[in-house]
Amino acid sequence: MSKQNRTTQSQRSQGQAPQQFDMETLIGSILLVGVLLSVILIVVGLVWHGIKTGSLTLNFMIKGMNLYAFLLDDIDQFRSGNITPGLFIDLGIAALLLTPFIRVLVSVFYFVIAERNWKFVVFTGFVCSVLIYSLFFR
Repeated sequence: MSKQNRTTQSQRSQGQAPQQFDMETLIGSILLVGVLLSVILIVVGLVWHGIKTGSLTLNFMIKGMNLYAFLLDDIDQFRSGNITPGLFIDLGIAALLLTPFIRVLVSVFYFVIAERNWKFVVFTGFVCSVLIYSLFFR
């Protein structure tokens, strides 16, 4: 009998559930944190814009042709000290766009390291490569 089986059996006999990595909980947490962060940043930007201008009407363009250029422009704006409501809104949009990408990236690592399920590695790797192309190179 392996050490893991003995540990699981001893946990069951003591009324404890075996400690197991729950990928669904991790994925749910990633999605929840990403969406909440996005909403918080966008709301902060909108409220700040409303206080500053007296209107919630936004009139700005999204910079860059892809997420990489979009984020580089925002980082340059932040580093120059030009922090505006639009910057917060841009960062909220970026967080929302990166959330599913991070979810798929974590899934690839999970299927490689924990599951060693090569069929799912190929599938999620393909999805990850499509997302990389769409977000950063298009």
